Amino acid sequence: MDINVEELKERLANKEALNIIDVREDWEYEEQNIGAKLIPLASLPQRIEEIEEWKEKEVIVHCRSGARSSQAQKYLQSQGFMHVRNLTGGIIKFLEKI
Repeated sequence: MDINVEELKERLANKEALNIIDVREDWEYEEQNIGAKLIPLASLPQRIEEIEEWKEKEVIVHCRSGARSSQAQKYLQSQGFMHVRNLTGGIIKFLEKI
């Protein structure tokens, strides 16, 4: 199941403790980020142990437009992550709505 920009903004505004992974590249993250844990898509398989404790929790993945995070969502689900949500429209859509 995906998450839309409005829901994520509301939850961030309410100071919810969220598990968010940004699967963009370092340089993209440096330009603009929402405070997510940066794990670029290409390094996700090698770094999955960093988020192992999130397997039973809700995990939100995002990228620039939603394509890479959709791939990350599928990969994490294949590795046993139960509640992975992709940010539809990615950070582009998120920043548009500020």
